[in-house]
Amino acid sequence: MSTLKVTNIQATGETASRAVSGVAAAWVNFNGTGTVAARDSQNISSLTDIGTAVYGTNFTSNMNNANFSVSSTCQYSSGGTGLNACLRNNGGAYPLTTGDAHFFLVSDYSVSATDNAVVVASIHGDLA
Repeated sequence: MSTLKVTNIQATGETASRAVSGVAAAWVNFNGTGTVAARDSQNISSLTDIGTAVYGTNFTSNMNNANFSVSSTCQYSSGGTGLNACLRNNGGAYPLTTGDAHFFLVSDYSVSATDNAVVVASIHGDLA
């Protein structure tokens, strides 16, 4: 396998290039209800259903350090009044590590957690 080192990347058919450091290190679109399963992903080796609306993502290739960014959200479901997603720390039980990230979804402003059929997350940072 060869390694191609570049500063910027431009996909075929795109008119603009972007910095390689701005490309997501990992991302996932998955079903968060019943048996949690990825629909599509990049650099995600597995998902963990930790509890109601609490999910873990495990990376195929580790991050360089634990100071990466996670953005996650879910599809609006009827009955809720809004959506929010937060990193899951739980008193230090689920810290960000170079090998995984845990997050939970809050489905309305009353801070009640609910599993959701469409959950998406993207992770930005440097790979090890």
